[in-house]
Amino acid sequence: MTTFERINELSKKRGLSLRAVAKKSGLGETTIYGWKNKNPDSSKLEAVASTLGVSVDYLLGKDSSSAKPKIDLADDDSFIAFYEGKPVSDDDMEIIKRLLRGK
Repeated sequence: MTTFERINELSKKRGLSLRAVAKKSGLGETTIYGWKNKNPDSSKLEAVASTLGVSVDYLLGKDSSSAKPKIDLADDDSFIAFYEGKPVSDDDMEIIKRLLRGK
């Protein structure tokens, strides 16, 4: 699997388009699409890895242990939560956060 294919697959799993991933990573909307034919710049790849919550090594196919994202539930902009294939509503997320705080 190429770096582009891995990014595309992870983006779909996270419920994001490649354009959205690029935008959240501070890149041009079509930058990631260009990686079909050429290798990405390391700083741009680091930004995408951070957005997707995985390591650069995972995106390069060198490490399969980073497939699961590491997220902070307190950071509202870092992820989109899903349960059984459906997005978790904002109200439900607030309930989850209250439960975790013990309130």
